[in-house]
Parts: sequence; C-alpha cells; structure tokens
Amino acid sequence: MDDSLRGARIATFVYFSLCGTLMGTWVVNIPAVEERVGITHATLGGLLVLLGLGAFLGMQVAGPLTDRLGARVVVPATGVLCSAALVLPGLPRDPWTLAGALLLFGFCNGCLDVSMNAHAVHVEKAYGRPVMSAFHATFSVGGVLAALVGAATASAGLSPAAGMAAMGTLGIATALISARALLPTAPIAPKAQTEPVPAPERRGTGRRIWILAALALMVMLCEGAANDWSALHLKDVLGAPASTAAFAYGTFAATMTIGRLLADRLAARFGSMAILRYGATTAAVGITIVTVSPWIWAAFVGWALFGLGLSGCVPQLFSAAGHADPSAAGANVSRVAGLGYVGMLAGPAVIGWLTHLVALNHAFVLLILLCAITAVAAGILRTGSDRTPEPAASGR
Repeated sequence: MDDSLRGARIATFVYFSLCGTLMGTWVVNIPAVEERVGITHATLGGLLVLLGLGAFLGMQVAGPLTDRLGARVVVPATGVLCSAALVLPGLPRDPWTLAGALLLFGFCNGCLDVSMNAHAVHVEKAYGRPVMSAFHATFSVGGVLAALVGAATASAGLSPAAGMAAMGTLGIATALISARALLPTAPIAPKAQTEPVPAPERRGTGRRIWILAALALMVMLCEGAANDWSALHLKDVLGAPASTAAFAYGTFAATMTIGRLLADRLAARFGSMAILRYGATTAAVGITIVTVSPWIWAAFVGWALFGLGLSGCVPQLFSAAGHADPSAAGANVSRVAGLGYVGMLAGPAVIGWLTHLVALNHAFVLLILLCAITAVAAGILRTGSDRTPEPAASGR
C-alpha cells in the first residue's frame, strides 16, 4: 500500500479525533461556564441552539468551499480556526457575549466537520473499501479524551478559559502538523468534464442526496434523543439511582464506538445497504426493549442494542453522499450532515415535547418508527454509485 495513502488515513483519524476532542472539551466545561455567566438551564438551552445554528451554517459554507479549494487546504484551515475558537465560550461573563461565542465556535466546528468528512470520502475511494466508520469511531474517542483532560484540568484548579485555551493551542499545533499528510485532492470543475452530465442524471443524484439527508435526520434524531434521555429514562421511569442511571448513556456510547470500529469490515463483506438496514432494525429492537421493559438490566441491554444498531448508519449515509458525485463530495456531504445535525439537535426537544402528552418511555415509540422507516428505505444504498471502489496499490 502506498505510504502517502496510509499517511492520509492516519491524518484523517487525527482530524476526526481533534474535532471530537474540541467539542468534548466544550461539553465538559458547560457547567462551569453556566455558573460563570450566571444563567439558568433554560437560558443555556436556548444558547445551545445558536451553537447548532452556527454548525449548520458552517457546514453549508465549508462543503462547496472544499470542492472548490480541495480538502488539503480547507481541513487544516478549519482545524486551526475551530481550535482557536474553542477558548471563546470560556471567556464571556454575560449571556449576549456567550451567544456570539457559541455561534462562532459552532460555525468553525461545522466547517471542520464537513471538510474532514469530505476528505474521508476521498481516502475511502482511494482505498477501494469501506473505511468511513472507523473515522467516526475516532471522533467518539476524542470525546472520551476530552472528558479525561477536562477532569484533570478541573482538579488542577484551572479556569474553563485556561483549560480550553490550552486544548485549543494543542489543537492548532495538531492541525498544522497533520496537514502535510492529507491527500492533495484537487477540485474537479464542471468545465473540465469532457462529457457533461445529463440533466436527468443530475436531478436523480440530487433526489438521492436529499433522501440520504432525510435518513440522516432520522438516525441522528434517534442518537440525539439517546444522548439526553437515556439516563433520565432509567432514573425517572425505572427508579434507578442516579449513579446507576448514568451508565445508560455510557452503555449506549460504548456500543456505538465498538460498532463503528467493526462496521467497515462488515460493510466490505455485506455492503453498505446491509449495514443500514440491519443496523436500523437492531436499533429498533433495542429501543423497543427500552420502551416496554420494566427491568433495569433489560433497559441496559436495550440501550446497548440501540447504540450498536445506530453505530454504522451515519457513516454509510455520509459515504454514499460523498461517492454519489466525487466532484461535489463536499457540497453533498454538507447537505446530508447539515440536515442530520438538525435531527441531532431536534431529538431531545421532540422527545421533551412528547413527554407533555405521554410518559417518557412511550415517547420512545417515535424512535422505533424512525428506525423502522430507515430500515425500509435502506434500499437507497443499493445502487453502485454509493461507492466506486478503485484498485489500491498493488501491495494491498
């Protein structure tokens, strides 16, 4: 295998880990920032919407920009900007300044997210086999790293701004050092195409991208709901102590990480459609167990199956979007990731709204339906345009 390709894959792992670490650093500092600014949980919830809005806007900007300038330029630039912006939420002492800081940090994070996923598509195409899920697993590992570092800086008595500045500085260095290993992907301008793509084919690709985006919204809505409601389910519905309930999310996150580490090999053997279909089906079974079971141990099993089933779904959707039209990989990934991110943010709110009408576990019926729809619609990945494997170097 070509050393440059292996180096590009390692660099992509680094950027995914960096993105997860930067976001995780903000998450672990949320309680300290909330206390510093002096705001309520409700106000913080409103401000977090601005973080999501900024990320969505950043995704829409970075996608076409990556297609135009190339991932080798955009990925390290957005890595530096996101690392530098990390310190901003740690500085404000009033809600308005914090709002601006979160909007800007979210924008930079969205730019990094889409550009690194676009580069991951190029790496996967060069490998000629699925490698996307492992990159997403590394993002989760970055979040774990952030939690460990955040605990260390807090115990050392560092302020949120100091800890976030230190992590941001390390992030800038990491983004710059890893830049040279990225693939020298050059933009493919429409004018350079020897044969113009027929309008019906372009429209067909566009429709497929929006279907993939809708599926990403449903899958990521389920993931967002698990992030915020899994522990509360054990505590409020099953009466588990807070110390036990906390392991519900830990179980979900652990099986999701393990599943993403395994999904590439399974996708190479059985295909991306199978990963999406059977993954969504497994997730539906898992959340059904959570919904109906009165036992705590069964709820842990349900959340574990839910995380395992969802683990490979989003990487397959991102990969399919990127491979649908390599000349517009960044723009297509930005559409799928952007709508998926809306689902991630909407999930907790939608479940919260439903709890005004039904019990929390009954609200999870929505998640069952979304997983079932995803499993039925997985045939969208059946066509060969999702991935166009190319022979790797002869030494593979």
